[in-house]
Amino acid sequence: MRSYPSIHPKNPTLEGFAGFKVGMSHAFIVDYRKRSTTAGQELAVPVTVVEVPPLRVVGARLYDRTPYGRRVVSEVWGASTAEDLARRIPPHPASPAEALAAFGSTRASEVRVIVHTQPRLVTGVPSKTPTLFEVRIGGEKFEDCRAHALKLLGQELRVDELTREGEFLDVLGVTKGFGFQGHIPRWGVKLQPRKNSKHRRMIGTLGPHNPSFVSYRIPQAGQTGYHRRTQFNMRVLKVVKDPRADPVTPAGGFPHYGEVRSPCIVLHGSLPGPSKRLLRFRTPIRSRVSVVENVDLRYYSLHSKQGG
Repeated sequence: MRSYPSIHPKNPTLEGFAGFKVGMSHAFIVDYRKRSTTAGQELAVPVTVVEVPPLRVVGARLYDRTPYGRRVVSEVWGASTAEDLARRIPPHPASPAEALAAFGSTRASEVRVIVHTQPRLVTGVPSKTPTLFEVRIGGEKFEDCRAHALKLLGQELRVDELTREGEFLDVLGVTKGFGFQGHIPRWGVKLQPRKNSKHRRMIGTLGPHNPSFVSYRIPQAGQTGYHRRTQFNMRVLKVVKDPRADPVTPAGGFPHYGEVRSPCIVLHGSLPGPSKRLLRFRTPIRSRVSVVENVDLRYYSLHSKQGG
């Protein structure tokens, strides 16, 4: 994750999380958008369910700003008991007391914790290999953020430490991949006339003779989909801590995924990528909402998504 919000919260706070896309359903909510033509009215909206099992913190890093960008100036690791982490990196011993002391006294400007997912807790994802990544700890006082990172070593993080119902999140993911596609499906350009002498499903020209090169603005065939994308300000409609007590799985299970058994969140709208793909969440970087209002969720659909 390249960027984080420039406005820091008052207390040390986790500014990122991750989950696995489950699928979509629909719900009835009271429209919360002030400028909408249906503001205050009940309407049906598409929703996406994301399973968010706890993340485990295995390390912490300090970054400092240099003329060449951010550089790691100190790093500590906790004693990891997760067997699946050995599928990703070699076993890493816990840092000695000297490294912890250096971590507490090194001059730096940013604190991040090293976390990994626990896909074994998710029945809909066949992979057992965890994803290892960093999450920034935001706060007004740097020393408090550093102490908070050390406190989190070896602990599990839950999604309610990042967000709650009614708040907004940025979602980072990789879209569905379609491989190599031609001009028409990739860019939606018009077909050539019926009497075209060469190709119908192709553009009419590659550009002028001068300048004598093909500009990147010319629609051509190539890779379609499987691109990294960021969706800003996706509203959290529901946070489910126990899907057994508060079910979100429709009759027959989600297509290509199955049953949701770990904590999950329900977001308003669609998210990039197919089911089972990892999605990253971040504190909103473009948020203009100062007061978070409660979500008036009237109905969540549990009808079968199998069709027919």
